[in-house]
Amino acid sequence: MTITSHPSTAEAETDPGAIGAPGEPALAQATAHAREMFSALGIDCDTTSTEQTPHRFVTALAEMTRGLHLDPDRHLRVQFPPESTDQGVIAAVDVPFVALCEHHVLPFVGRATVAYLPRPDAHIVGLSKLARLLQEYGARPQVQERLGGQVIDALTRNLDSLGAACLIRSEHACMTQRGAQAHGAVMVTTHLTGRFSADPGLRAQVLALAPTRTGG
Repeated sequence: MTITSHPSTAEAETDPGAIGAPGEPALAQATAHAREMFSALGIDCDTTSTEQTPHRFVTALAEMTRGLHLDPDRHLRVQFPPESTDQGVIAAVDVPFVALCEHHVLPFVGRATVAYLPRPDAHIVGLSKLARLLQEYGARPQVQERLGGQVIDALTRNLDSLGAACLIRSEHACMTQRGAQAHGAVMVTTHLTGRFSADPGLRAQVLALAPTRTGG
């Protein structure tokens, strides 16, 4: 069984034409509410340095939740003929992502391995599509457990595969920068389906590709 794994440099490509965002009226309304929120918290937004802070805050949130306006599965619908009849495991390793914790609206940042096992003679997808899939499901109010499940569900829905996997390692600001302030602590989740779950050898192979870091 051959494992095809790749570093993350190509996976982080952007797709400007696919990014959707709220219109200007919605952003203006959100900015006004953000200004009121900062004021209620005693944060001055009337200085030269901070007068645009509410707008920057809202714009950042809109960017970090752009996945709400996207269909990540579209990336898996462009497929190519197989290169061989025994393709083995195809994996994108160390894919970087940023997601937004829906509990505290703070980011969690990490890396993931996204993998699938095509059936013999099944069509495959471009490697960057695995990265885009993860990153767009991450770009919305999220929890890590759900993110991994959404990725493997999408792979199973759209590809003719015998198994799918998503291994995530990330650092959550809601745990490291507030509350417990557990600096350096990470969360690791493992989602496996099909033969990755049932076959001990394949399970061991894909688990060996799990990320070992969260940052660059």
